[in-house]
Amino acid sequence: MCGIFAYLNYMVPVKRQQILDILIGGLQRLEYRGYDSAGLAIDGGQGECQDNILIIKQKGKVAALQQEILEQKDIDKETPLLCHAGISHTRWATHGEPSPRNSHPHRSDDNNEFVVIHNGIITNYKDIKLFLEKKGYKFESESDTESIAKLIKHLHSCHKNNGVTFQKLVAETIQQLEGSFALVFKSTHYPGELVATRRGGPLLVGVRSKVQLATNAFPIIVSGGASQDGTYPDGKTVHPLMKQLSSDCTDGSDAMEYFFSSDASAVIEHTKQVIYLEDEDVAAVCNGKLNIHRATLDDSNVRELITVKMELEQIMKGNYSTFMQKEIFEQPESLVNTMRGRLNYEKGSVVLGGLKDHMGEIRRCRRLIMIACGTSFNSAVATRQIMEELTELPVMVELSSDFLDRRTPIFRDDVCFFISQSGETADTLMALKYCKEKGALNVGITNVVGSTISRETHCGVHVNAGPEIGVASTKAYTSQIATLIMFALTLCEDRISMTDRRKEIMRGLHELPEKIEKVLLLDERIKEIAEELIHERSLLVMGRGYNFSTCIEGALKIKELSYMHSEGILCGELKHGPLAMLDPGMKVLMVCTKDRVYSKVLSGIQQVIARQGRPIVICNPDDNNVHDMAYKVIEVPQTVDCIQAILTVIPLQLLSFHLATKKGLNVDMPRNLAKSVTVE
Repeated sequence: MCGIFAYLNYMVPVKRQQILDILIGGLQRLEYRGYDSAGLAIDGGQGECQDNILIIKQKGKVAALQQEILEQKDIDKETPLLCHAGISHTRWATHGEPSPRNSHPHRSDDNNEFVVIHNGIITNYKDIKLFLEKKGYKFESESDTESIAKLIKHLHSCHKNNGVTFQKLVAETIQQLEGSFALVFKSTHYPGELVATRRGGPLLVGVRSKVQLATNAFPIIVSGGASQDGTYPDGKTVHPLMKQLSSDCTDGSDAMEYFFSSDASAVIEHTKQVIYLEDEDVAAVCNGKLNIHRATLDDSNVRELITVKMELEQIMKGNYSTFMQKEIFEQPESLVNTMRGRLNYEKGSVVLGGLKDHMGEIRRCRRLIMIACGTSFNSAVATRQIMEELTELPVMVELSSDFLDRRTPIFRDDVCFFISQSGETADTLMALKYCKEKGALNVGITNVVGSTISRETHCGVHVNAGPEIGVASTKAYTSQIATLIMFALTLCEDRISMTDRRKEIMRGLHELPEKIEKVLLLDERIKEIAEELIHERSLLVMGRGYNFSTCIEGALKIKELSYMHSEGILCGELKHGPLAMLDPGMKVLMVCTKDRVYSKVLSGIQQVIARQGRPIVICNPDDNNVHDMAYKVIEVPQTVDCIQAILTVIPLQLLSFHLATKKGLNVDMPRNLAKSVTVE
């Protein structure tokens, strides 16, 4: 979705050109999230004068914004600034078409007194806009965000210059907002300050200092408690941590740099020390000091400064043409990382540390409910059958949005899994909130440490696939499947009747990375098949059993990347409608591996041939039955049935990649899509 990046330097001399480079660099790291315009706001005065704010916005890519900046002739880019606060944003259009006037930052008035960048959607913006228009405010965009900028100016004028702090103004502003948001504010009334807050949208603060900080715990200041300088109105002694923070550094140096971002990937080249903000946190930087405010305390009275372990080279393309191609070919390594330290094949043990303390409660549950969207939903479909077999519990798989629409009954002895690559998926987060209110045990399965789902669930597992930049998920999908299978293995470890089956699956997982390497060797063959399929008007992907998930995931990838119509079809449903779609000579993708439903899929292939269709079949090696019937075959190694879907999906990932690249499309940023869907 949209991307936020802001930078504040305090007592660190930085030229304005360097500031612009840092802001543009941050936006470039966020390009993968999907966007259609970009903009930034910096202090616009000459030299060190900071009496006005300059806003630069442009439709299209960050490169277009960069060019617009180059054409600005009246900016002093060389004078070092000891203190400066800059904000920037990539927008994915929701309210209003992609255009400079609808792009962020949005301003309060012609003088740019307050500017704001925003991820999310404000659901009551029309009411706010109507109220402000009656007060004489003129709106210049169709965006819901502009109402926030004008609302904070209105509240500032209501205080009649009584010395209200920037943090307090922001806190009052968000009290009037309904919906989801991550916000960063800048103002001419508060030079050198930034205030950030969130509700539903991800937001973190990166901290950089040349000397070691005195503490890694930033205490929460409750409204009405400590003031901006860290003292209390009644003069009582401040918490010891706050006294340490008031000087910031152990040697007395005040030099600090802060980076606000919606994604850690944008800050890791500057610092690995970050604080993940929680809903309703208001983080304010004033005089180089960071304070975090809340109206009420939550479960913690501090926000920990944690070290992000992501490496910069992990998010670079390396020798690959695109991030997606890189991530497809990283799957042998990403699956090793998913299983490392968790699955011990020699000892026959599986340990998921994040669930260890809750396994007793999980074993006593009434049912398992897996809730997700898109590709993450498909990973739940891929593992539902093995979960039912090994746990002998009823397993439900739910699309997050539909789950909420139905207000599905949830009970205290249910265990709900929330699966999300980013850990920030809006519909899944709303479902999590609903299940928490019902008293269920909530388990998170995410790929992002510190994400909202990983923090809001009672327990969980990080899939450890590594950073995934391409919008179309590949390695996170296969790692999610492996993670859910490992969970099923832990749940049946005390059942003697499952011992042999358990060993078989563990052996399959152990051999999986090597077999994926063999599948990736098929890249050139799949590229040739893509040449044949590129002119098809529709691609049907058929299978059943464990491979049905491959069909729906493969069809999703083809739609996402090549913009061709594609549909995943359960072979058992062929005679109930889908056969009507077959034309003579039509090429149909089919998945037929040697498992319990093998003969039934063979029957489906025969039905396609009988209608003069041309089946292209993903099968196991030396399958003469398939070879005798298929138009073309793609052979993948055979493995345990419940793991086979990991091997059969990779050819479809490669196929979707080649279909898109042959059309000249951007596979990393498909149109109209975003990596992290942070609004419903």
